[in-house]
Amino acid sequence: MRLVIVGAGFAGMYAALSAARLRDIEGVSPEELEIALVAPEPTLVVRPRLYEPKPETLTAPLLDVLNAVNVVYVQGTVDNIDSRARTVSVVGVKGDRKTVPYHRLVIATGSRLFRPNIPGLAEHGFSVDQLGDAIALDRHLHDLPKWPVSEMRDTIVVAGGGFTGIEVATEMPARLRAILGKDASPRVIIVGRNEAIAPDMGAGARPIIEEALRMLGIETRLGAGVATLDKSGVTLTNGERIESATVIWAAGMRANPLTTQIPAERDNFGRLLVDNRLRVASVPAVFATGDAARAACDGVGNYALMSCQHATRMGAFAGNNAAAELVGVPTRPYHQEGYVTCLDLGEAGALFTRGWERKVEMVGAKAKKTKQEINTVWIYPPKAERAAALASADPEHVTEV
Repeated sequence: MRLVIVGAGFAGMYAALSAARLRDIEGVSPEELEIALVAPEPTLVVRPRLYEPKPETLTAPLLDVLNAVNVVYVQGTVDNIDSRARTVSVVGVKGDRKTVPYHRLVIATGSRLFRPNIPGLAEHGFSVDQLGDAIALDRHLHDLPKWPVSEMRDTIVVAGGGFTGIEVATEMPARLRAILGKDASPRVIIVGRNEAIAPDMGAGARPIIEEALRMLGIETRLGAGVATLDKSGVTLTNGERIESATVIWAAGMRANPLTTQIPAERDNFGRLLVDNRLRVASVPAVFATGDAARAACDGVGNYALMSCQHATRMGAFAGNNAAAELVGVPTRPYHQEGYVTCLDLGEAGALFTRGWERKVEMVGAKAKKTKQEINTVWIYPPKAERAAALASADPEHVTEV
C-alpha cells in the first residue's frame, strides 16, 4: 500500500510524520505501507518569517527527519492528479516525468499570493509570498543605496492592511535604516481597501496596532486600493500618486491551483471542501489539508485559516486518518478549538491575542519574546530522531498553545 503526500510545507510535513507515527503504533512495516512525500526540495520554507531580513536563511532541511521515520522523499513537482486511476504525475528537476500510484492521497500544496490583473503589478511589484519572492525583495532593498537619494527611493508602499501587510510594514523602518544608514528617514505607507487597519483583528486589538503604526511613523491610506504600478510608484484608486521604488503586494491568498484537478467543490479561496476527517467527501481516497482545505475547526462555525497554526494540526490529522484507513483502524475527527494570533509589530514589539474574538493577552516586549520563540523554535521541524519526530506528530497535541 502507498500513501502519497503532495507538499513539504507545514501541513505536508506533519501529515508525513503523523502517518508514520500511526504506522509505527500499529506495528505496520514500511514495506507494508509506504509513505511518500513529493516536493521540489526536501526543505521546509519557514514562510511565516519571510518578512524578515536574510530570507535565504529561513529554511529547514527535512530529509534527515523523513529518513528517521522511514518516509520516502520523491523529488519533483506534481502537475497532474488522476483521481479515478489513483495516480499522480511527477515532473523531476531535469524534466523527467513519472507516474506514482497511490492508495490514499493527501493534498498539502499550500497557497499562493493572489495577484490581480492590476497594470504594472507583475512587472514592478514585490512580495514576501514565496522564498524566491522574499529574496528578490531583500536584494532590491540592498540595492537602494546605489540609487540617487530621493523620496521615491526611501518610500515603501505596502498594499494590504491585514496580518502580512502589517508585519511587512512594521519591519521596514528598521530594515531600511540598516541598509541606508541610521540617519535615513524611510517612509512606509500601508494601502488598504478596508476602512480600518487589520479588519480581522477586532476592535480590542486595533488600537494597539494603530498606536504601533504611529510610534513607527507608518502612514496609512485606507478605503483605497492600488490602481496601477510603474517603476517609480503607484496610483491609488482615489487618484493619489505615491512615488516609490518599492511596492510590496500583501493582499489576499488562494489555494494552490493543483486543487482544481480534483473534481470536487471548492470555496472562494480555491480550497477543497472536506469533512471532519479531512477527506474530500466526493472523491474516494483523497484527503486535503492546510491551505488546500476548508475545514471546520469546531461545532460553532469557525473554519481553519490559511495559517501555519492551522496547517500543522490539520496536517497531523490528515496524515493520521489517511494511514488509518489503509491499516484498518478508526480515524479521528479534526478539531482545533484553541486559536491564538501573534502579530509582529517590528520595533514596537508584538501583539498576542487568544480566541476567535481576539482577546488581547500580551503586548510590547513580552509579546515580542513570544513571537520570537514561535518563529525560531515552535514552527521548526522536530529533531531527526525517530522517537522525538514521531511523538511530535500526535494529532491531539500539535500546536497546542
